[in-house]
Amino acid sequence: MRRGVWAIPVVGFAGGLFSGMLGVGGGIIMVPGLLLFTGLARRRAHATSLAAIVPVSAVGALVYAVTEGSVDVAIAAVLAAGAVVGAPLGVRALGRIPEPALRLIFVAVSLALGVRMLVT
Repeated sequence: MRRGVWAIPVVGFAGGLFSGMLGVGGGIIMVPGLLLFTGLARRRAHATSLAAIVPVSAVGALVYAVTEGSVDVAIAAVLAAGAVVGAPLGVRALGRIPEPALRLIFVAVSLALGVRMLVT
Protein backbone atom coordinates (compact mmCIF):
# COMPACT_ATOMS: atom_id res chain seq x y z
CA MET A 1 0.00 0.00 0.00
CA ARG A 2 1.26 3.47 -0.88
CA ARG A 3 2.63 5.53 2.00
CA GLY A 4 0.12 8.04 3.35
CA VAL A 5 -2.88 6.61 1.50
CA TRP A 6 -5.00 7.72 4.48
CA ALA A 7 -4.08 11.35 3.77
CA ILE A 8 -5.05 11.40 0.10
CA PRO A 9 -8.77 12.11 0.65
CA VAL A 10 -7.83 14.76 3.24
CA VAL A 11 -5.52 16.43 0.71
CA GLY A 12 -8.32 16.21 -1.87
CA PHE A 13 -10.82 17.72 0.56
CA ALA A 14 -8.46 20.60 1.39
CA GLY A 15 -7.73 21.15 -2.30
CA GLY A 16 -11.43 21.22 -3.14
CA LEU A 17 -12.23 23.50 -0.21
CA PHE A 18 -9.56 26.04 -1.11
CA SER A 19 -10.32 25.72 -4.82
CA GLY A 20 -13.97 26.56 -4.26
CA MET A 21 -13.27 29.26 -1.70
CA LEU A 22 -10.19 30.96 -3.16
CA GLY A 23 -9.68 29.60 -6.66
CA VAL A 24 -6.51 27.79 -5.61
CA GLY A 25 -6.20 24.20 -4.60
CA GLY A 26 -4.53 22.09 -7.26
CA GLY A 27 -1.03 23.47 -7.16
CA ILE A 28 -1.00 25.27 -3.85
CA ILE A 29 -2.65 22.58 -1.70
CA MET A 30 -2.69 19.27 -3.56
CA VAL A 31 0.88 19.22 -4.91
CA PRO A 32 2.54 19.93 -1.54
CA GLY A 33 0.11 17.53 0.17
CA LEU A 34 0.89 14.74 -2.28
CA LEU A 35 4.62 15.37 -1.89
CA LEU A 36 4.40 15.37 1.88
CA PHE A 37 2.12 12.40 2.46
CA THR A 38 2.50 10.00 -0.48
CA GLY A 39 6.13 10.09 -1.52
CA LEU A 40 5.17 10.79 -5.13
CA ALA A 41 7.89 12.30 -7.28
CA ARG A 42 7.39 16.02 -7.91
CA ARG A 43 6.43 15.59 -11.59
CA ARG A 44 3.96 12.84 -10.74
CA ALA A 45 2.43 14.98 -7.97
CA HIS A 46 1.95 17.87 -10.41
CA ALA A 47 0.38 15.59 -13.02
CA THR A 48 -1.86 13.88 -10.46
CA SER A 49 -3.03 17.23 -9.14
CA LEU A 50 -3.93 18.36 -12.65
CA ALA A 51 -5.96 15.21 -13.22
CA ALA A 52 -7.79 15.67 -9.92
CA ILE A 53 -8.50 19.36 -10.38
CA VAL A 54 -10.58 18.81 -13.55
CA PRO A 55 -13.65 17.45 -11.71
CA VAL A 56 -13.02 19.78 -8.75
CA SER A 57 -13.06 22.81 -11.06
CA ALA A 58 -16.12 21.58 -12.94
CA VAL A 59 -18.11 21.06 -9.73
CA GLY A 60 -16.99 24.39 -8.28
CA ALA A 61 -17.89 26.28 -11.44
CA LEU A 62 -21.27 24.57 -11.62
CA VAL A 63 -22.09 25.44 -8.02
CA TYR A 64 -21.05 29.07 -8.57
CA ALA A 65 -23.12 29.23 -11.77
CA VAL A 66 -26.23 27.65 -10.27
CA THR A 67 -26.27 29.18 -6.79
CA GLU A 68 -24.89 32.65 -7.49
CA GLY A 69 -24.90 33.16 -11.24
CA SER A 70 -21.29 34.28 -10.80
CA VAL A 71 -19.72 32.64 -13.84
CA ASP A 72 -18.98 34.91 -16.80
CA VAL A 73 -19.21 32.24 -19.49
CA ALA A 74 -17.65 34.36 -22.26
CA ILE A 75 -14.59 35.22 -20.18
CA ALA A 76 -14.35 31.63 -18.93
CA ALA A 77 -14.35 30.34 -22.53
CA VAL A 78 -11.56 32.72 -23.61
CA LEU A 79 -9.61 31.94 -20.43
CA ALA A 80 -10.00 28.21 -21.06
CA ALA A 81 -8.82 28.60 -24.66
CA GLY A 82 -5.62 30.24 -23.47
CA ALA A 83 -5.15 27.64 -20.75
CA VAL A 84 -5.66 24.77 -23.21
CA VAL A 85 -2.84 26.19 -25.35
CA GLY A 86 -0.61 26.90 -22.34
CA ALA A 87 -1.05 23.58 -20.52
CA PRO A 88 0.80 21.34 -23.02
CA LEU A 89 3.63 23.88 -23.14
CA GLY A 90 3.82 23.79 -19.34
CA VAL A 91 3.87 19.99 -19.33
CA ARG A 92 6.72 19.98 -21.85
CA ALA A 93 8.62 22.55 -19.78
CA LEU A 94 8.07 20.47 -16.64
CA GLY A 95 9.81 17.54 -18.29
CA ARG A 96 12.88 19.65 -19.04
CA ILE A 97 13.28 21.54 -15.77
CA PRO A 98 15.48 19.90 -13.13
CA GLU A 99 13.63 19.10 -9.88
CA PRO A 100 15.58 21.60 -7.72
CA ALA A 101 14.80 24.39 -10.20
CA LEU A 102 11.14 23.31 -10.34
CA ARG A 103 10.95 23.51 -6.55
CA LEU A 104 12.40 27.03 -6.61
CA ILE A 105 10.05 28.14 -9.39
CA PHE A 106 7.07 26.76 -7.46
CA VAL A 107 8.09 28.59 -4.29
CA ALA A 108 8.87 31.83 -6.15
CA VAL A 109 5.53 31.86 -7.97
CA SER A 110 3.64 31.02 -4.75
CA LEU A 111 5.41 33.77 -2.83
CA ALA A 112 4.97 36.33 -5.61
CA LEU A 113 1.26 35.59 -5.84
CA GLY A 114 0.91 35.75 -2.06
CA VAL A 115 2.64 39.13 -1.90
CA ARG A 116 0.56 40.40 -4.81
CA MET A 117 -2.63 39.37 -3.04
CA LEU A 118 -1.52 41.12 0.15
CA VAL A 119 -0.88 44.45 -1.54
CA THR A 120 -3.91 44.58 -3.83
